Parts: sequence; C-alpha cells; structure tokens
Amino acid sequence: MNKNVNVSVNNRSFPANFLWGGATAANQLEGGFDAGGKGLSTADVMTAGTHTVSRRITPVLEAGANYPSHEAVDFYHRYEEDIALFAEMGFKVFRMSIAWSRIFPNGDDAMPSEEGLQFYDRVFAELAKHGIEPLVTISHYEAPYHLAEAYNGWADRRTIDFYIRYCEVIFNRYKHSVKYWLTFNEINILTMPFGTFMAGAMKPEGNAELTASAQTDNEQLRYQALHHQFIASARAVKLGHEIHKDFQIGCMIAYMCSYPLTCNPEDVLLAQQKDNLSNFLCSDVQVRGTYPGFALRYFQEKQIELQMEAGDGQILKEGCVDFYTFSYYSSTCVSAAPDQESVGGNMSLGLKNPYLQASAWEWQIDPQGLRWSLNNIYNRYGLPMMVVENGLGAVDTVEADGSIKDNYRIDYLREHVRAMGEALADGVNLIGYTSWGCIDLVSAGTGEMKKRYGFIYVDKDNEGKGTLDRSRKDSFFWYQRVIASNGAELE
Repeated sequence: MNKNVNVSVNNRSFPANFLWGGATAANQLEGGFDAGGKGLSTADVMTAGTHTVSRRITPVLEAGANYPSHEAVDFYHRYEEDIALFAEMGFKVFRMSIAWSRIFPNGDDAMPSEEGLQFYDRVFAELAKHGIEPLVTISHYEAPYHLAEAYNGWADRRTIDFYIRYCEVIFNRYKHSVKYWLTFNEINILTMPFGTFMAGAMKPEGNAELTASAQTDNEQLRYQALHHQFIASARAVKLGHEIHKDFQIGCMIAYMCSYPLTCNPEDVLLAQQKDNLSNFLCSDVQVRGTYPGFALRYFQEKQIELQMEAGDGQILKEGCVDFYTFSYYSSTCVSAAPDQESVGGNMSLGLKNPYLQASAWEWQIDPQGLRWSLNNIYNRYGLPMMVVENGLGAVDTVEADGSIKDNYRIDYLREHVRAMGEALADGVNLIGYTSWGCIDLVSAGTGEMKKRYGFIYVDKDNEGKGTLDRSRKDSFFWYQRVIASNGAELE
C-alpha cells in the first residue's frame, strides 16, 4: 500500500479502485456458538438487553435466558446466501472477524481446531468466487471465555502469547486469501469502563450488568490490559509482515467526534483533551510506536503505573500499522459547565448539540463530523484510511407487500458518502468504506435485533424468534447504484 498516494485536490470523485462494502463481526453475525468445536466466547455469556435494560454477563449459561450470539443471524449456515447478496450489491470488500474461540476453543490450547479453520476456508473461497476482498478483524469483542476465567483476560500478560499463537495460525493458513487485517476492533474502548469485559475480557464478580463497569472500575487494570493489547498488536504486525510481505495490517478506532459546546476556552481545551485521550492515545501508540506525552501526564496524575517489560518500547516501534481505520456514527459536545443535557453515542455519552437531529437511540446525526474527523486524523498521521463502520440503527417495518422502505437510512448514508467525497477533495487518502451491519445483526451494546443497520433484512426479533429469512430493503438497491457508479449516483 502506497502511503504517499497523490489525491487529486478539489476532486470529489472516488478513486477507481475504491473499496466499497459492508462490515460485520462474528459474534453478532455467525451464530453456531457451539458448532464445529467452537468454544464459548465472552460474547456468548452476555444475555439480551434493550435500549433501557442492560445486558447481563453470566458466568454460567442460564436455562431459558436469551443469549443473542448463540444463533445471531446464522451466517454460519447461510454464508453462501449472504455472500451472494453482498455480491449482488457489488461489494468490493467485506469486513468480517474470525471468532478466536472457533480456532482456539479455550484460547490457550496447544493446537488449533481444524474444523474451525475449515469453516473460514469455505468463507474465503466463497468471497473469492464473487471477487470480494476480505478485510479481517482478528479480535472483535469475542475473546475465548476461558481466558477471562483462567487469566482475567487481557489483564494477564500471558494473553499476548495466546493471541500471537492465534495470529500465527490464521496468518499462515489464510495468507493467500486475506491481504487486509485489523488487529483489534475499537481498541480505544478500553480507555473507558464499558470496555472492561467487552474489549478486555476482564471478568466481573458473579452476574453483572454490562453497563455497570463504571461502578467497579479499576482504571489501573484497564490501562495495563490496554498496554498488553498494544504489545500484542505490534507483535502481530511484525509477524504478519514476516509471513507475507504484501499483508496490510491496520488499527481500528472507535472515533468519538466531540465539539466544544461553546467558544469558552475551557470547553475548547476540554474537547481537545477528549480527542487526545479517547481517540489519539491508542492510535498514537499503534501508528507512531510510542506513548504520547499527554498520556504520560494522564497516567502520572491518575497514579497509573504501567508494568512494562524490557524491550516493550522497541516492540511498539517495530510494529506500527500500515493504515488507519475507524468507526464513525455520530458526534457529541463537551463542556466544562455542569448540568448539560446528554445524548447517547457509540460506546459513549456526550452533550446534546442544538444544531443536530438524533436517531431513535439518541445518536446525533452529523455527516459534517465525518469530514471533520477524516481531516483531523489524516492531518495527524498521513496514512491511508478506511471508514469501516458507519450507519443508522433504526426500527424497520415490513410492508404488506414485503418491502422495507428505509429512506431514513438512505438519507443518513447519502450525506455521509457526500462527506467522504468532500474529504477526498480536501486531500484525505481514503481508500475504502464498509457500512456497518450490511445485513441485520445483533447489537453489541444492547443485544437487540430491533436496532437494525442492514441493507438486508433478517426476520428475527428481540426475543430470538423468526424465520431468519433474508429480504432486500430499499437501501439495498440504493447502495447497489452507489457502488456501480463509484459514488457518483447518490439519489
């Protein structure tokens, strides 16, 4: 991948080789949680929740409880049908994750599961048949649950070696099928209490609510776990490049776009500090290979003392990523003043922006924020970029004739595609876009099916009932035209 590609300034058209596609994660898509020798993952012990009721983490699976990842939308048995639908839309790339516990059921196994490896052999062969490039997330909120129980997940440095063993197996197995890899999904979620179990696989005591991490938060432990993930990521990048010189290995950040609520200098400084700590701390380490000064100050002020081994600094320097990817859904505001009205967001909360409308889940809709974010990130790093999650979660209605008229989703996506075109004209080297949940899938945060993102409707409800039949929404045909025109036809 050429890191110095010249982008035509003031040209809003997308590059001829632009990677259009969609994004998913194994625990929200595949199902087959105990099929083919797969072990339990951290996602498999989380019950369903709603927008107002938290998911629960249960150390022992409860009879009669609804665990959405167990079946998800059954891609495990329907991947051929689903990939054919992606191909019909014209996908150039499909972002997916490999379920770690499908390859190493316990995480610390000496040998991988051949049956699990063969499943992804078939998936990659099917993608190749349709000319679709896989973009593979190595770890996407689905660590083997045994690692949480036996090692407290990423809090234990030994988990790095288990992860690298997993990487070595999949890099060698799929080196002729996969070019683009992401080491961790939304690695910066560990900078927040919510990421403790979901991203860090650090097990709470007894049954616990997923959203209750803030009450029992151990910030020292979270940042130690994050350091272990940084080392694992860097070692994976170096290993991948040794296994295949053409591998392109990237980071993935949940980008939280935050504006100052007012022009009060305190608000402006607070927005910058949030951008640094929430977004740039992780990518500075993964892109530049060193902890930034603002992170060191934060650790000192919070009395966080990371345990590092000799050689960690060199490992980080030798394992910098090739490209930068991120999720973008919405923006929020920040203010130094207390008692402001708050709204939701992807894994985060923020203050209401009076100039923006919001979705039913209170995520503010801000296409201009995507252009701002692309410029902000690219100006810092100058690496090729992909937007690998973006979309509108909404309740869809199936009409009497079977159609799904999701114009609200089309409106959201149209404006965000336009914003990407403007960022290209600004000089950003944007090489790909994968809309989140291209097929309806389970919501990670709430476990709902009701909150749908897809171009493809899946007949399943929040209680897990339905035929799982697939059908095309109006947005399916819209995105098909967008891809066929390489972003020129947006109406």
